[in-house]
Order: sequence, then structure tokens, then C-alpha cells
Amino acid sequence: MANGVIENVSDTAFWVAHYRSVETKRSDALFRDPLAGLLVGDRGKSIAEAMPGRFMTSWVIAIRTRIIDDFILSAIDQGVDTVLNLGAGLDTRPYRMDLPASLNWIEADYPHVIAYKEERLSREVPRLKLTRVKCDLADAAVRRQLLADTDVQAKKILVLTEGVIPYLTVEEAGTLADDLRTLKHATRWIVDYFSVDLLKQRERMMSGRLKNAPFKFNPDDWFGFFE
Repeated sequence: MANGVIENVSDTAFWVAHYRSVETKRSDALFRDPLAGLLVGDRGKSIAEAMPGRFMTSWVIAIRTRIIDDFILSAIDQGVDTVLNLGAGLDTRPYRMDLPASLNWIEADYPHVIAYKEERLSREVPRLKLTRVKCDLADAAVRRQLLADTDVQAKKILVLTEGVIPYLTVEEAGTLADDLRTLKHATRWIVDYFSVDLLKQRERMMSGRLKNAPFKFNPDDWFGFFE
């Protein structure tokens, strides 16, 4: 694994977690993620230093993280009892957020990502019931079984796909949306939005540095697509 080179989509989790660690060190931080540094090691920093636009990336990640934190808390206040985090990456919300112990939190990601995370966080204790599922979410049969299993045990589900949809094709995102729509108990879905202007700026700034993890989701009408 070459330093600073993103070789696949999973590597972007180190990049994002690095900026959560950076935000945590600020005196006026929008959130605190003390475990981010433990997870990223030197890998996240080397990726960040190899990328242009570090200042912009830093505040984008900080603001996105805080907004999603607030959405999660609001959903719990409205009765959500299960959070299904698809493509969880190096997210640490079950450890760092003040969440009810009764909340059921399910993380799903590639087997190597889950294995790495479990090894790094083996001494840490989550604040709630945390389940990790090793799977390839691109496998439709596996994904649908996970969704069905979650739907059976939950009363109100919040689905989280932070940093996931941009890497899917329009067809893949549509299939996932259709799958989620079949769930009886899914009540909320958090999807992060990238405007056309931001996508163009990203392409100019990165200049091929993200060729192994390109953004694919770019429908003509972003909001109309999900509507």
C-alpha cells in the first residue's frame, strides 16, 4: 500500500477519519472523536497530505459529521430504536456520542474493514448494543438479507449511508433505494448530497488522484431521483 495513494473506496475511510481527528483537536470543535486518531494511524494523514484542498475538505467533513450527528439524535427523539449504518467505514458514533443504551446499532462493511476496526477498538466499550456485519453490500442477495433481518427485529429504523451513495452508479443507488423502500420499519434515511458545482470542483482539484475511488452518482435531478 503506497503512502498517500487511495487504492480503493475503503481507503477513503482513513482520509475522512483523519479530518475527524483534526477537528477533535480544535478548541471550538463541532464534535469530539477521540478514537479517530487511533483508527487512522499514519495512513489517514499520508492520504490527506497527498490531496489538495485540505482546508476545504477539513470543514466539509466537520460540518457533515455534525449535521449527521444532529439528525441521528433527532431521529432517536422521534422513536428510532435501530440505526443501520451501511458502509460504516471507520465511524465511531457508537462510542463517542451520548446515545441511549437501548439503541440497537448495526454496522455493515467489507470483511477487511470490519476486522481492522474490531482489532483497533478491541479495548473500547460502545455505549449501546453494537453489531458488526462483514459483507459486500454490492451483493444484492446478501444486502437484502441484512435488510430483512434488521427489519424483523426493529420497530423504527434509521438508515445511514454517509459517504456511500457518491461512489455508486445511478442504477446501483436506485436499486438500494428500492430495497430500502420495501422495509416495513424503515422511517429515515440519511444521504449526503454533493451538488453539481462541488462535483466539478472536486474533479478539477483532485486531478486524477481519486481514479481508484471515483464519484459515479450524478443524476440530472438529484432530489428528484430520490423523490
